[in-house]
Amino acid sequence: MSLTVLIVDDSPRFCAVAAELLADQGFEVLAPAADGRAALAAAAAAHPDGMLLDINLPGADGFEVAAAVTAACPGVRIVLDSASVTAVSDELLRACGAIAFLCKEELAGADLAALFTPAGT
Repeated sequence: MSLTVLIVDDSPRFCAVAAELLADQGFEVLAPAADGRAALAAAAAAHPDGMLLDINLPGADGFEVAAAVTAACPGVRIVLDSASVTAVSDELLRACGAIAFLCKEELAGADLAALFTPAGT
């Protein structure tokens, strides 16, 4: 059984690229969400194993969405990403429940399997 990942980003182009990269690494990619409200609804309905979550979303930032998803769906492995932010502190990641941060430019070279696969799986 493959792990499921929800992509949350308001850029359809980025969603398509990220979906292809994730699928190439064996993940089942759920239909993307374009904003925080859609992300929360999709996470509640599908209970994904992981979420690739943009920090800059319309209506809510990724930190708020991550905290809400983590509270509603414990165990979701959330990786924050951004094209405009270059680093996020470990403290901020822990505070919102995310496990990692990636610059969007680094996505193609990232070990997505290591990020989204829970330890012991």
